[in-house]
Amino acid sequence: MGQSHPARRFSRTLAARMRRCATTAGAVALTGSLLAVSPQASAAGLTHIAGFGTNPGDLLMYTYAPDALPAGAPLVVALHGCTQSANDYYAHSGWPEFADAYGFALVLPQTSSVNNANSCFNWFEPGDSGRGRGEALSIKQMVDKAVSLYGADTGRVYITGLSAGGGMTANMLAAYPDVFAGGAVNSGLPARCASSLVTAYTCMYVPPDKSPAQWGDLVRSAAPAGTTSWPRVAIWQGTADTTVKPANADELRDQWTNVWGIGQTPSRTESLGVGTTRSVYGDASGRSAVEVYSVSGMGHGLAVDPGSGTEQCGSIGTYYRDAICSSYHTARFWGLDDD
Repeated sequence: MGQSHPARRFSRTLAARMRRCATTAGAVALTGSLLAVSPQASAAGLTHIAGFGTNPGDLLMYTYAPDALPAGAPLVVALHGCTQSANDYYAHSGWPEFADAYGFALVLPQTSSVNNANSCFNWFEPGDSGRGRGEALSIKQMVDKAVSLYGADTGRVYITGLSAGGGMTANMLAAYPDVFAGGAVNSGLPARCASSLVTAYTCMYVPPDKSPAQWGDLVRSAAPAGTTSWPRVAIWQGTADTTVKPANADELRDQWTNVWGIGQTPSRTESLGVGTTRSVYGDASGRSAVEVYSVSGMGHGLAVDPGSGTEQCGSIGTYYRDAICSSYHTARFWGLDDD
């Protein structure tokens, strides 16, 4: 997402499917050397990881970890938006700054124009967004690989994403609540909102007004049977977003509060300044389970706040909006600053 032509943005063309299935040389070029077994550092500070699993979604895996990261540290998966890359998200989102400050590893998956014409994660494709399938399974395999590489705490794995990456984040939280302790959906969509290109349009521009129970059922049906423990979810949305309409944040709130078995009235609401309102929805013990961050006047994108202050992060770019450091507040919501 993030461009004005969703048909070009989301459609996986027949030619793309044929290239992915039939052109071995092209697959090698897109995924890196199939024979590589050791991490290869990029000039931008990211490390390319090859051989992380069967990779049915044909994704690339990149990681970043601070020097001397101790075993048992948290792990954060960060999904870029359309026309973006792992390196783009690494450079602008602010997440590396907090990986250094709080001590956790980052996984930055990357898709390509072979999977999707505009390099969007295919959040609306059932074959790519369900448990044990396509891109979703590739991302899960990246988590497993990173846990092995860095000795990460499997009880503190989190996922965040922007736009199409946000839509995929919601689907990953629904499909793998046993993997992720928390998530953050930035300018994204409710889990399982769409199951085709046509319904993707609807979700983006005229999100379905389902009841909280209907939204919650979509999550429960995607999760392993008998799931009783759910991820904590942060929802970020600009009020001036014309690509993913702000009503999606309301539907996301309804979905995840219902999954948690709590009401849709916030326990408390506070201003964070710079036009941002934080609404907190606490669980039965009073602990925050779902939070909604509404950024007044912000268009489609990820909220960043360049600078050297404790609460600042990131850099401005295409779909990186100068507002507030969403990564800082998300990291604190997940408790990454507690160590």
